[in-house]
Amino acid sequence: MNEDDTAAVYQRAYDSKEFHDLRRRLARFVIPVSVAFLTWYLAYVLLATYATDFMSQKLWGNINVALVVGLLQFVTTFGITWAYVRFANTEIDPPATALREEIEAELKSVGGDQG
Repeated sequence: MNEDDTAAVYQRAYDSKEFHDLRRRLARFVIPVSVAFLTWYLAYVLLATYATDFMSQKLWGNINVALVVGLLQFVTTFGITWAYVRFANTEIDPPATALREEIEAELKSVGGDQG
C-alpha cells in the first residue's frame, strides 16, 4: 500500500458524516461541561481571594465555608469524570469503534494487512 492510498482512506474517513457527527457529539458534551467546571473553579478562586470573610465563616466546629467549597471541587471533578466515562462508553465508543473497523477494513482491502 502506498502513502497516497492510505492518505485517501483517512481523508474519506475524516470527510465522512459519521466522523463529523462523532466530533459534534463529543464537543456538545465536553465544551459545556468544561465551561461550567472552569466557571465553578474560578468562582472558588475569586471567593477565596476576595470574599475571605464569607469563606472563613464556620459551619460546624472547625469546618468553614472554604473547606466545604474546596471539597466540593473534588466531588465535582469525580462527578464529571464519572459522567464523561458513562457518556463515552454509551455515546462515543460504539460509533468510534464502528468507524475504526470500517477504516481498518478499507485499509486492508487497499493494500493488504499492514495495520
